[in-house]
Amino acid sequence: MSPGGGSDGSPRRSERHPSDHEALAFKDEVEMSQRELAAGEAPIPSARAGLRRISWQKWTFMPAFLVLALLTTWLWFRGARLDSIAHQAVDNGKVWLALRQHIQLTAISTFFVLIIAIPLGIALTRSKLRRATPVAMAFANLGQAVPALGLLVLLVIWLGIGARSAIVGMVIYAVLPVLANTIAGLRGIDPTLTEAARGIGMSPTGVLTQVELPLAVPLILAGVRTALVLNVGTATLATFGGGGGLGDLISAGIVTQRMPVLILGSVLTVALALLVEWLASLAELLLRPRGLEATA
Repeated sequence: MSPGGGSDGSPRRSERHPSDHEALAFKDEVEMSQRELAAGEAPIPSARAGLRRISWQKWTFMPAFLVLALLTTWLWFRGARLDSIAHQAVDNGKVWLALRQHIQLTAISTFFVLIIAIPLGIALTRSKLRRATPVAMAFANLGQAVPALGLLVLLVIWLGIGARSAIVGMVIYAVLPVLANTIAGLRGIDPTLTEAARGIGMSPTGVLTQVELPLAVPLILAGVRTALVLNVGTATLATFGGGGGLGDLISAGIVTQRMPVLILGSVLTVALALLVEWLASLAELLLRPRGLEATA
């Protein structure tokens, strides 16, 4: 019997090592997956699977910057020479009172912006009220077309001096971005998605809450973020209507020509605006649906 033959004299088949079979099987699987991927049949794995939603730089950079800026301002302010007029503007807890009033004005006005603009935006995208959209947008644009100070003066004449006039003016001034983004977010949804949802028996309310609003969340949150920053800046004008806020410090510094008071009020306003913008950006990333998540 020859070494290359079997017991029956037939030629012996070539034997492969088990690793050869594994290599061939792996090669076949790779080729199969590549063909499926090219044909659009294979699922594409998410590149962000298992990654954090928000990077550590996003969490730490802005707070660290604000702490450093406020600490530097505080040390400079302590070393500044203040006369009796400057002390009268900042003593007896007036700085904390102005800061608290500013935060209250921003929070209350933003709350009313949300409960007005988002439901109105949803209603204007329904078939029954769609024709009223240009009229509503014209009124919303009118709120920002009028100068904020002139609008506040008109509201003070109508409603009187106090925080109420300032809040109404801030709501009118900041309703546009939330309303426009809500309408744009809902109108930008692919109609086939809503038709498919209706086709499986979902009610109009279910389609709105489970399909349309989750898809429109990124744009709506961007509008809310813009409205928050606008309200922080507009709240400084509340001082001219007796509404308080950090505008009291800025106005006192300008009127009395006391630069430390003016700088303190300005730095606190800018720091509050940056803090609100940072918090809103975190909320925008955390509240965004997982499927629409962008790299933080």
